[in-house]
Amino acid sequence: MNQEPDTTYHKKSITYALIIIVAWFIVHVFSVFMHSLSNPLWQTLILILLQSWLYAGIFIVAHDAMHGTLYPKNIKLNDSIGRFIVFIYAGFDWKKMRSSHHAHHVHSGTNKDPDYYSKNSQKFWSWYKNFFSNYFKWKQFFLMVVFTLVYILILGAEYENTIVMWAIPAILSSFQLFYFGTYLTHRNSIPFKDKHNARTNEFPLWLSLLTCFHFGYHHEHHLYPHEPWWRLPARKLNQ
Repeated sequence: MNQEPDTTYHKKSITYALIIIVAWFIVHVFSVFMHSLSNPLWQTLILILLQSWLYAGIFIVAHDAMHGTLYPKNIKLNDSIGRFIVFIYAGFDWKKMRSSHHAHHVHSGTNKDPDYYSKNSQKFWSWYKNFFSNYFKWKQFFLMVVFTLVYILILGAEYENTIVMWAIPAILSSFQLFYFGTYLTHRNSIPFKDKHNARTNEFPLWLSLLTCFHFGYHHEHHLYPHEPWWRLPARKLNQ
């Protein structure tokens, strides 16, 4: 659908975005630079899972920015936030990701969809590998190596902490985003409702937030692509 972004929600969207970004930053810095891996294992696991969830959250904020939803009154600011997030997430290129995502909406679930695995949408690992390789190229790998060296050699992070408390949560969040936001919602195991070739995960509201910041309300997202992530549940209720 081609409706324009609704500017009446931008303050709440920006507020939520700031909360998620600041929370991710605090947990990330604490985990990488202050947390000791000699602490009880449960503390490390909680920090990994919390950071993975917040990583997914900042990416969903960037996703809203791709649709001009984060701050529609100031597109330059909207794009700057999105560009910053995808860069710190994994060195991704903002213009390429935004272009590919819009192509996903136009050609959802077809051979022209860059996010869809047309060979066999039931094969999770094959699809994930294809999905990941579409975006993570040698440039991104090089940038992540540079980030790692900066963390260790300049900022003084321990090597083990950098791997366990940064790399692992980031990778887990990519699984999280892909599984709940792409694989479950776009695999053609049963017929789709319409041309959007998308479905909604039938989770309780709390679990929808916990799994993927309501990105599992995916049919609603394709119907109303300019709705911010936090309004997608309301769209389902209003159908």
